[in-house]
Amino acid sequence: MFAAPAWSHHSDAGLDMDSVVSLEGVVTEYSMRNPHTYFTVEAPNANGERVEWTIQMSSAISLARRGWTRDSLLVGDRISATVHAAVDGRPYGLLASIEKEGGIVLEASRDRATGEPEPIRITATESTDTLEGIWMADSSELVSYPGGFDGFFRAELRLTEQGAAAQAAYDSFSAENPEAQCIGRPTPAMIISSNLFPLQIEINEEQQVVVIRIAFWDEERTVYMDGRSHPDASERFHSGHSIGWWEGETLVVDTTNFTDHRSPYQIGVPSGAQKHVVERYRLIENGTRISAEFVLEDPEFIAEPLTHSRELIYTPQMEIASYDCDPEAARRFLLR
Repeated sequence: MFAAPAWSHHSDAGLDMDSVVSLEGVVTEYSMRNPHTYFTVEAPNANGERVEWTIQMSSAISLARRGWTRDSLLVGDRISATVHAAVDGRPYGLLASIEKEGGIVLEASRDRATGEPEPIRITATESTDTLEGIWMADSSELVSYPGGFDGFFRAELRLTEQGAAAQAAYDSFSAENPEAQCIGRPTPAMIISSNLFPLQIEINEEQQVVVIRIAFWDEERTVYMDGRSHPDASERFHSGHSIGWWEGETLVVDTTNFTDHRSPYQIGVPSGAQKHVVERYRLIENGTRISAEFVLEDPEFIAEPLTHSRELIYTPQMEIASYDCDPEAARRFLLR
């Protein structure tokens, strides 16, 4: 028996996360992609009729880190699984656990006692004297929020009336969800998702820019370090416009001019023209870690600034893999 990562990228709305449904049947499809991996299984219902279930898992990148491969499930495999089923009764669910005929196939990725995803533990083995490099947070050092990325924002954001109304009207299982169009989530998503995806900082002193990238939605930002100001508010960009400067040994990144986004925090709270993010990065612990923090403001939808900080560990052995969002996989969770 092994449990699969169940971090949701369109929140857990519409799924019964308090109970599971048991399935036994035959795999009819397995597709390891981003933003979600899926498999289908033909299993009998209570009346003995054969029903094909669509089962969602996390991204291919996250699964690969847990040991999954494109051959972990094959068409024709007999499996037993438990899933968090859709509350509307359709044969769709989020994988909780799965057992493949013949025994264990992969290591557990969720705690069997609590059902929560097991943290990804990162150990510092090297050091550096610059912010340039690849960095990742140790999940075990962070507060665990149910739902992960979206759970963080549900717990930490304080909404205006307009923000709360927009959230209440949001249907994450509709084409309104930006994920269905492979639209990613701009900063501060980079920092919040750094426990699942490594973050890279690249400093180009000759061109006076800093590039910050992460595999999550292939997000990449250019930070202009040449003293320029932000452009006119009419010029807006998906990732915003970033300018930066040094305060001693601390890199300060100021980002504005974001395009409107229906759900950048994965919970149906929009962002608009007033969104403003300030990040600070500095080397600590003798070059084995950096301190990363941000202040998020968007007075149209967020009632008070959100401040967050965490430590990222130097991980030069990690790679920034291509997310390469697959449009078919991105739309698959939509109600049909």
